[in-house]
Order: sequence, then structure tokens, then C-alpha cells
Amino acid sequence: MLVVQASWPAAVVVAGNILEPMAASERGAFETLRAALPLSLAAASAVAVLALSALLAFDALLFRIMASHDDEASGGAAVDDILARMRLKPSAPATRSLDERIAGTRRLLFKQRVVFGLFLAMLFAAAFWAPR
Repeated sequence: MLVVQASWPAAVVVAGNILEPMAASERGAFETLRAALPLSLAAASAVAVLALSALLAFDALLFRIMASHDDEASGGAAVDDILARMRLKPSAPATRSLDERIAGTRRLLFKQRVVFGLFLAMLFAAAFWAPR
């Protein structure tokens, strides 16, 4: 389920970024500041959505590694070891619980949805303020 939650906003952002410049240039949106500013913010938020989607997909892979172990403690220790070897996180003295890891993933999901909402809002604002 986490892979799906990571991929559908990324797919919408990619499709929007492919279609957005074609529609905006046709209507002359790049010539007015009122439409160019939301287009720029939409592009910036699109990068953030893609980055957060990549982090969520990475989390899904880490949860899959945890599930391949016999118990929660050994799975968490294996994930912590992987993250330490990749130098993404310093090795912790105690292994984090599954609930803490899920809470971190939920925070990532919330951030992704907020930035995705900003992307959609700026896309619609640019469409509204584009010259007719």
C-alpha cells in the first residue's frame, strides 16, 4: 500500500508537468507575473512531491526488509544496520520500535500530501490567472 501511496501523486505530478507548459504557453501564461509565479511554485512543489515519493518508496523497501526477519527486533536491527552502512542515519544505541517507524512514515505521507495539495492549488491558480 505504501508503494501505491508513493507512486500515484508522483504520476499526477509528472503528468501535470508534462501538460502544464504546453497549456500555459498556448495561453500566454509565461508573459504575466500573476500566472508565472504560481507556475513556478507548482514546479518547485512538484520537485518536493517527487522527493517525498522517493523517500516513501524507500521506506516501503525498508519495511519489506523488516518483514523478512523472524521478529520485530531483528528486522529493526537489520534496517538500522543498512541505514548506518549507507551513512543515512547514525547507528543508534537502541533499535526503534515498529510504531516509531510507522509514525515517521505517516509524517512523510502527511508532508507529501500537503505539498501535493500546494502543487494542485498552484496549478489551478495559474490556470485561473492565465490570460484568456
